[in-house]
Amino acid sequence: MRRFSTILLYVTIAFLLLWQLPWCYNFFVVKPEKTPFTLYSFVIGDFAQMEQEEGKGSVRRDLAGNIYSEAAFDSILPMFYFRQLMSDERFPDTIQGIAVTPKMVQTENFNFRSVPSDINAPSIGLYPLMESMSGRVDLKMPDDVFRITSKGIEFIDMATNSVKEDKSLQFTEAMTKKDFRFPATEIVGNPTVKKEYDEGYLLLDADRRLFHLKQVKGRPYVRAITLPEGLTLKHLYLTEFRNKKTLAFMTDVNNAFYVLQNRTYEIVKTGIPVFNPETDALTIIGNMFDWTVRVTTPTSDNYYALNADDYSLIKKLENASSTHSMPGITFTSYTDKYVMPRFE
Repeated sequence: MRRFSTILLYVTIAFLLLWQLPWCYNFFVVKPEKTPFTLYSFVIGDFAQMEQEEGKGSVRRDLAGNIYSEAAFDSILPMFYFRQLMSDERFPDTIQGIAVTPKMVQTENFNFRSVPSDINAPSIGLYPLMESMSGRVDLKMPDDVFRITSKGIEFIDMATNSVKEDKSLQFTEAMTKKDFRFPATEIVGNPTVKKEYDEGYLLLDADRRLFHLKQVKGRPYVRAITLPEGLTLKHLYLTEFRNKKTLAFMTDVNNAFYVLQNRTYEIVKTGIPVFNPETDALTIIGNMFDWTVRVTTPTSDNYYALNADDYSLIKKLENASSTHSMPGITFTSYTDKYVMPRFE
């Protein structure tokens, strides 16, 4: 018994050392990297950066080393700083030969973000399906939720916790007519009323084929979306941006990044070399001319400028991470929302 207690004591000490020593080292010694705010400027054809420098305050420059004043920096990023330019009465009437209004800029601008903890998280498997064409300006949450099983789709009344048989049968038959194979392997939407319109959900069936499901005037709308030959999708993001140009962002099993066009359902591969939603963070700041895409991996921080029309790569800025933390036992991770011991 005494020997067992001694072994248990040593194991506990070793565990605490593996946990606390790396944590103390990383907390007191490792300094976090300061990444400058970076956006692509179609005016100068280069990335523009702003960062804080000791003794100088905010410094604004491009990759060629040119320094910009605050007003000049606003001018080379007119789509991002359009409110300031309007306040200064410096907002241009035309940009790159295209007549532009502030309302147009507001409609075309969008922000998008994905972090690994959003992907590596548990799902309850119950989803509200809103009416996409109610005739009202404001969206309204339904009184039921749906789930997709191996037998079909079931709508459950939240007040009585009972299955709505007629509605479930109606939607199941509509999906079956489109050759949807139950169950769904991926169900993605934005179940919130804090948006301007609703596009329902994107689904991957048991064969990982892509479908669009929504409710229009109380009836099911199901669209089977043809995938390019050889494309196997893995992760989906329903966008529902204000300009209604895109329907979704998608990644495949090789971590390539795609855009699903709205209305035409055309799938376009972007110029982003690689993005793994399970380990990488993604930020997109888009406008009517270009997108600035930031992909942060465990080992690098990369920026890509994409053409807003065809999503081709305009320019890239790739930076390897210079921060090296001591590995050890941790209980949390930025890649998921689980609390459990792990070595990393």
